[in-house]
Amino acid sequence: MKFLRDTLDKVKPNFEKGGKWEKFYYIYEAHETLLFAPNHTTKSKGVQIRDAVDMKRMMMTVIIAMVPCLLFGIWNVGHQHFLALGTPDAALLDKLWIGISQVIPIVAISYMTGLGVEFTFATIRRHPINEGFLVTGMLIPLVMPPDIPLWQVVLATIFAVIIAKEAFGGTGMNVLNVALTARAFLYFAYPSQISGEVWTYIGDGAQAVAGYSGATPLALGAQAIESGANLEATMAGFGAGWSENIYTFSNLFFGIMPGCIGETSTLMCLIGAVILVMTGVGSWKIILSVFLGAFGMGFLLNLIGGNAFMLLPAQYHLVIGGLAFGAVFMATDPVSAAQTETGKWIYGILIGVLTVIIRVFNPAYPEGIMLAILFMNVFAPLIDYYVVQANKKRRLQRATV
Repeated sequence: MKFLRDTLDKVKPNFEKGGKWEKFYYIYEAHETLLFAPNHTTKSKGVQIRDAVDMKRMMMTVIIAMVPCLLFGIWNVGHQHFLALGTPDAALLDKLWIGISQVIPIVAISYMTGLGVEFTFATIRRHPINEGFLVTGMLIPLVMPPDIPLWQVVLATIFAVIIAKEAFGGTGMNVLNVALTARAFLYFAYPSQISGEVWTYIGDGAQAVAGYSGATPLALGAQAIESGANLEATMAGFGAGWSENIYTFSNLFFGIMPGCIGETSTLMCLIGAVILVMTGVGSWKIILSVFLGAFGMGFLLNLIGGNAFMLLPAQYHLVIGGLAFGAVFMATDPVSAAQTETGKWIYGILIGVLTVIIRVFNPAYPEGIMLAILFMNVFAPLIDYYVVQANKKRRLQRATV
């Protein structure tokens, strides 16, 4: 580390004012502060509290929390590949190699594209590099299908960074979650390539085993609305002919199913949630309230009845699709989420409720968590406003009694 520190100090004058690479100073500064804690404090007047955790360290904590989802996703991509080929007992290393070969390029292209846009804006505007993309660059691949074309990842990343972030002033100013904006862009711009059978990587020239279907639980739910079949029984027995009971509740909880790279495993998401909550980075109130909202809405629909999806036991809504991933890593975004303590409960519960409503009543968009979070991102400031106003009114009443 001393060698790296000495090397950075040696080239630093070239990037400072008057140096030959002066206009690229903030690109240098971004790399330096990522590797080493900055040796300066804010210039503003007033009381300051020194802390070992800065923004980059906080972003790295979120990335560490996502590692379990990433590693499981790599394995699951390979496992689903061999399951489709009729050889689910393939060697672990073979599954990992398939997963790595599909997932790592998506992660790499996401970071290269997003950071390229960030560096360009920082150089033109002459401002420090925003740290937010350290997390966004990992979130984007984890909410993508393993078979997504890389050029679509590039387009979605550019669109999301420019429209959902830079247009609002950069990190800390964005209204919408950047990674979900990238996913929404692809969902509406290229719907045929982010739906259907894209959730399982089969490979060029490979042939899936007879009877294989890469349908996700949410896709089965949409089909059940039309057919009227019992959705729980359909999912529990799904896979006859090439597997056995692929969508049991335990498989859904552990994440052994087709889906986006990082969002299939509720267990891995909960491990990430523990890391975020214990380090104080993520809000347990938002995470818990999303689950409570989804379960409560699912239970209410069970009582009402109507179609097959409405009768799906409420606990299934917690483990299918990306609800757990969205609750832990998306809804807790400290910029676009509600900030008041009461507002966090309202914000999270409404996300859970809307997720189930969109799933059940709008099968054209079976993954409701994406739209629910983006919708509530827009209303989060309004929720905080009314919470603050209610607090003021309550305090004034106490003061005048």
